[in-house]
Amino acid sequence: MSDVRVGAILIAGPTASGKSALGIRLAQALNGLVVNADSMQVYRDLRVITARPTPDEESQAPHRLYGHVDAGVNFSVGRYVADAIKVLREIEGTKLPIFVGGTGLYFKALTEGLSNMPPVPEEVREQVRRESEGLETPELHRLLVERDSETARTLRPSDRLRVQRALEIFAATGRPLVSFHGAREPGPLADRPVVKLFLAPDRDELRRRIDRRFESMMEHGALDEVKALGERNLDPMLPAMRAHGVPGLLAYLRGESSLDEAIAKGQGDTRRYAKRQFTWFRHQLPDWHWVDPEQGYEAVMATWREANPQAK
Repeated sequence: MSDVRVGAILIAGPTASGKSALGIRLAQALNGLVVNADSMQVYRDLRVITARPTPDEESQAPHRLYGHVDAGVNFSVGRYVADAIKVLREIEGTKLPIFVGGTGLYFKALTEGLSNMPPVPEEVREQVRRESEGLETPELHRLLVERDSETARTLRPSDRLRVQRALEIFAATGRPLVSFHGAREPGPLADRPVVKLFLAPDRDELRRRIDRRFESMMEHGALDEVKALGERNLDPMLPAMRAHGVPGLLAYLRGESSLDEAIAKGQGDTRRYAKRQFTWFRHQLPDWHWVDPEQGYEAVMATWREANPQAK
């Protein structure tokens, strides 16, 4: 494949839009490797509740960066990029990387690079977490307003993870988090010609698919999976503990809600997340090509044939 002028294929879209199936189909057609670009599908403990590819699906094409991180790890976009770079080096000249997922920050880091964010010492992180315990998220945001009003203005008061991250950066450096956004390390795909596709299904149909898929997850062991995760007594602020569906099912397992309420919460949270995915990609990555999922395969193949006339 040394004569191939497309260096990578990027397939993004909202949850339940058919990305995984398209990634497998393209990998089969183009001697590709499917690389995860979903921040929840990296977690080993969460195959079912995050709709990670099944063992049968993974057997149809090579996959990487799925389920390779323990749920007890606070996995970051920086660590994801480092892992992706290793994969790219391993397959250079042998397979076409096909990045598949719905995490916009992962795609932005791959193509545009990462801000030079300073590391936060573990003792500082623990200090901020102790301080955050017992505080509702809006209260935590008000604390950030007092210390770093510049960053606080850019964050939703309900976004606990990012608010806490901003508090950690300020505690470690004394500087606003937004002050580190200027300088960037180039992304590993910055110098490669890439196909960038966003699957944009009909919104009403997508909502129905999300609800049906969550019901299917329940039929295929999601509750047992979440129960096992809860028995580990992990920090509830870890990303894996906040995956869509997990908080509601944990509340049910603690006797705090009915199973129907837990399912409805998981479905509702996922639908709202899908809506945010549309908005985020439209504003943050405006140069991506939006297509109906049914047209995704031919859209990629048309670009591929144009770049590789000998493949026609």
